[in-house]
Parts: sequence; structure tokens; C-alpha cells
Amino acid sequence: MSKIVRFSVSLERDLLKRFQRYCREERFATRSEAIRQLIHDSLARRAWIEDADDVAGTLTLVYDHHRSQLRDQLMKLQHDHHDLVISVVHAHLTHDLCLEVILLRGPARQLREIAARLRGLKGVHKGELVIGTVPHDESRK
Repeated sequence: MSKIVRFSVSLERDLLKRFQRYCREERFATRSEAIRQLIHDSLARRAWIEDADDVAGTLTLVYDHHRSQLRDQLMKLQHDHHDLVISVVHAHLTHDLCLEVILLRGPARQLREIAARLRGLKGVHKGELVIGTVPHDESRK
């Protein structure tokens, strides 16, 4: 666990009020927790844009499992990219619809590519990729 460091931030009064409302609405325990989350989100977006070599994420798909050959195509793409796919959770939403959450880890560019290919298959109703950076172990440096 990293050592906690305190620092101060200066904000305009109206920005602070909006931030406090955000903290309440999102149910953060403290403003520090909210700031930590915002920093993590910002750094993850930056790593994503900069094509970081090691990111993790989830690809959530909702699809019609009755669609001809869709299950086979999903399985083939996942097997073809077994080095990126960590795990898969599958759930039946209705008689026709399935939810699949695919855990991914690898280079940002490759995760974007596999996500685009999976989302683009006929019969996929919804596909959303959520990413996060993989923190580097500072003690190893």
C-alpha cells in the first residue's frame, strides 16, 4: 500500500459547491475519495489514448443468442485472442438475449481492436468497453 500524502487544492467557490454536490450524489465517503477516483479515471483515459502496453478492462455485450453463427464467432474471436481474454461471465437475460462480460488485459490498442470486432458482430445489441490502467509496482524500480 502506498503512503498517503496530503496536499491542498484551491478552487473557486462555485466549483467547490458543484464538486460537493457531485460527492454527495455519487456517495463518496470523503472528498479525498472522490478526487482519487477522478485522478484514476483521468490517468486511465490518458493511458488508453497513449496506447499503454498494459491495461485491463471489461467488455460487456448483450446479444441475441439465436442469431445464426453468432455464438461460434464470439467463441472463435475469444480463442483467437486467448492472450488478452482473462475470463468470461455469461448470463441468460431472456429467452433470446444473453449478457457476456469479458475480462481483458493487454496493450490498449489490442483491447480496442478485439472489442471493436466483438461489438461489430451481427446480433450484438450492445457492447461497451470499460478500461483501467494496471498500476506499476513502484517497489520494483
